[in-house]
Amino acid sequence: MLTVHHLGVSQSERIVWLCEELGVPYDLVRYERLPSMAAPPAYKALHPVGTAPVITDGDLVLAETGAIVDYVARRHAAGRLLLGPDHPDFADFLFWFHYANGSMIPAFMMDMTAQRLGAPRSSDRSDIAFALVERRLGAATWFAGDDFTAADIMMVFPLTRARAAAGRDIAGLPNLAAYLERVRARPAYQAAMAKAEPGGAEPDGAQA
Repeated sequence: MLTVHHLGVSQSERIVWLCEELGVPYDLVRYERLPSMAAPPAYKALHPVGTAPVITDGDLVLAETGAIVDYVARRHAAGRLLLGPDHPDFADFLFWFHYANGSMIPAFMMDMTAQRLGAPRSSDRSDIAFALVERRLGAATWFAGDDFTAADIMMVFPLTRARAAAGRDIAGLPNLAAYLERVRARPAYQAAMAKAEPGGAEPDGAQA
């Protein structure tokens, strides 16, 4: 049985959402953060990297969000929510799938570091990211195109929890605001958030 090890208020909520979207059976084990917001020792012991997310599937223990999304979709759902090289939106899918963790979250981490040091933001990478996102969502319903894909599952976390933690709002970004409303209207997203954060931590107002 696939088990999702979810660290409260973390990007492992993406994996819960993925399983709900795919209809993949899974067990959910939730771990509370320490008062310092660090992961508890039991979570860090799951995998040598010591970070969220982590899944177990039989004897397999797997970390890293992108790897887990790819694994679950291919191993348990015949590749649904992934686009192959013959699909016309393949390149857009790949870009946004990898942009989420490759560029957007690091940009917000730089903002958060500057904020905690009481220094001005030293990079315009997050501004560039918001501009790219707003432009894309003015041209397409979902990040890869007309259809919801795993690229959306990857992108929503930086656009909600990580963005909130970095102290960025979306005033003046109507395309992004409308997109997040479409996400929140999805039954699978609602089910995932209810299971991942039963205390009701809202993605737009919680720490990443």
